[in-house]
Amino acid sequence: MLHAIRYGRNYDDFLPGAIYAHPWELTIDEGMLALFAASFQDALPTYASRRTARSLGLRDRPVHPLLLLNLGLSFSVHDVSEQAVAHLAYMDVRFPNPCYPGDTVEACSRVIGVKPVSTGDKGVVHVRTEVVNQEGDLVCSFERKALVRAGRLPERREGPVHDAPMADGDPPRVPAALLGALPKRVSRGAFATFWEDFEVGDVFCHEVGRTVSEAEHMQLTTLCRNSHPIHVDERYCQKNSFTKTRVVFGGLVLSWVLALSSRDTAGNAVWDLGLDEGAHPSGVLAGDTLYAASKVLAKEDRGGGAGAITLRVVGLKNTPARPLLERGADLFTPELGKTEGRVAEKAVEITRTLLVRRRA
Repeated sequence: MLHAIRYGRNYDDFLPGAIYAHPWELTIDEGMLALFAASFQDALPTYASRRTARSLGLRDRPVHPLLLLNLGLSFSVHDVSEQAVAHLAYMDVRFPNPCYPGDTVEACSRVIGVKPVSTGDKGVVHVRTEVVNQEGDLVCSFERKALVRAGRLPERREGPVHDAPMADGDPPRVPAALLGALPKRVSRGAFATFWEDFEVGDVFCHEVGRTVSEAEHMQLTTLCRNSHPIHVDERYCQKNSFTKTRVVFGGLVLSWVLALSSRDTAGNAVWDLGLDEGAHPSGVLAGDTLYAASKVLAKEDRGGGAGAITLRVVGLKNTPARPLLERGADLFTPELGKTEGRVAEKAVEITRTLLVRRRA
């Protein structure tokens, strides 16, 4: 008997309230953390330094939250978006508890809502995904929206049905160990910007770019277990991709852009308090060079030697931010809903809130 099993879902396969326990289960080892760090060069010290993490009261250097986000997105592709036309939005991304090397993570997603588009051939699916470790601790939670084709997916098989409880209420935004007064920095050097150095309205044009290599984005996509063929299958893309070639996994694009911004904005941060209102206005291909810019939207004194900084971060393809801003480009208004002034170079945009040390 010939079988051709398919994964993911079309619009009519989604039922609001349904929970999908994704089959991927992955132990995160030091090798994975080293590869992620080598690819993204993030300056936030808590995620890079065991000494700094332990000084803050954490058991060890934690798994980078953006690796957890990429794993959660990728695990959910199997049940949610392997047939999707596009990933539309990131919302309410949180990292409530630290995850450590040696932890085993898995994920499940709940369907929050479905909405057909006016043409009738597609629909928008809204899900919430949670990533937990082997103890059941919630280490990453997020919502996202995907555009999927109408109808039902033929030749799709359901896996065994398991109980997949999801967190009730509002997950915290910071691990309990980081709620009190922060200890003094343990490193001798420091990046330039502390909480006092940010002012609402400030714009940072991050100067260094990052060219996406084909081998790297393919390896990282499979490392995270993302099975969507638009990222890994050239023959599929020649027929089905809007670019006629493989498109770089958006979670990686987001991570590269946030890393590009990190020396200027996150070098004295201690934790990501959340990401929200994120989108990919255009796709990225191997060979594109990414640039970043950030605008300070808000700042709040949290006491204990730290405060929150909220940034609107944008990633641009093949053009740095400075010449675009000098030409009057509207970089920081979301592209969705713009009637004029669209920025063709924009590849990703998101709001990021960081817990940042004071200078003292």
